[in-house]
Amino acid sequence: MAGEGEGWAGPLAGLCVLDLTRVLAGPLATQFLGDLGAEIIKIEPPSGDETRGFAPFIGGESHYFVGLNRGKRSLALDLRQADGAAILRRLAAQADVLVENFRPGVMDRLGLGAASLLEANPRLIYCAISGFGQSGPLRDKPSFDIVTQALTGVLSVNGVEGQAPVKLGLPIGDMSGGIFGSIAILSALYERQATGRGRLIDVSLYDGTMSLLGYLAQLAVLTGKDPAAMGSRHPSVVPYDGFPASDGTIIIACLADRFWPKLCAALGCPEMGDDPRYATMALRREHRGEIEPRIAAITRTRSVAEWESVLAAHDVPHAPVLGVTAALAHPHAAARGMVEEVAHPTAGTLKLLGRPVKFPGAAQVPLQAPPRLGEHGEAVLREMLGLDEAELASLRARGVIA
Repeated sequence: MAGEGEGWAGPLAGLCVLDLTRVLAGPLATQFLGDLGAEIIKIEPPSGDETRGFAPFIGGESHYFVGLNRGKRSLALDLRQADGAAILRRLAAQADVLVENFRPGVMDRLGLGAASLLEANPRLIYCAISGFGQSGPLRDKPSFDIVTQALTGVLSVNGVEGQAPVKLGLPIGDMSGGIFGSIAILSALYERQATGRGRLIDVSLYDGTMSLLGYLAQLAVLTGKDPAAMGSRHPSVVPYDGFPASDGTIIIACLADRFWPKLCAALGCPEMGDDPRYATMALRREHRGEIEPRIAAITRTRSVAEWESVLAAHDVPHAPVLGVTAALAHPHAAARGMVEEVAHPTAGTLKLLGRPVKFPGAAQVPLQAPPRLGEHGEAVLREMLGLDEAELASLRARGVIA
């Protein structure tokens, strides 16, 4: 929970967020807010977030749930029961933010839609995250990450030309909802400072993922043609790819003309750097078929480690292709605090990803473990609603809280 331990909770300290989300997009958005100091009350059905059942497990906790719910408080509440819905309405009347990622219409059918909750609490920021948004012909269509990648064109540009498309290894469709959801909430909080009023926010994975097409969308508009899948290559920049070493792959990325002669010197062929046919980015793109095979023939002669040393000495952008385990263990990850250890009551010591946003000169409190199902429910209801032991016992007995 934010505020425990030594240090500064973060710029959102004192903010109360009701988190009715599950799986990935919503939990990622609220986890970001928690990283910034907000108190996140995760309201789960009595069966819990679906991802609590995703194997593999450590100490009974799902790796998936652990990765997206650090530092939250869990209240297991049955919203299908009238008393459960009433409790949520009372909590929403006090909260700053509510985030949900049900299909459009679900919260309205529970009597917990944005219009109702905003009428009771005009300062509430209600963020609805869904696959396709609250309007449009696909509004009610079920969506998962691979569906979003397919419909936004992202899937078509991933993989190798001439082969079946391959989804991104990262669930970018879902993650876009988490990223843009948190940005939208922060902007609405800023607006509320001036107006004193909250608002409904409509975030869709479809919109977020399509917005990430960036220059590829402009390329399609300009040429009238679909950008091709190019593996690790870049449609405009040469060289920008993974090249074979004697024991693996080395990434070389010359995203500016000034790196081209440096690379050629590192490869031991300075004459190629002086060749006027290859002097600019546009010219190198035209001669891609000559340049890339020549570089690959040279890089095959040394190991990845040797190329790392040589390319670093010549100030050429490069990288080895690390597995996730090696990436997490990299000295820079440690220096940036991107892996932290936390204590969990059943799983023991957990290693969690660190906060992506840093505030130099203001050390934040250590991360807290993700919650067990319903771990903080009764404490939340005592603190926020003033329920006594008899009321809590009655709610437990009727299965309203678990």
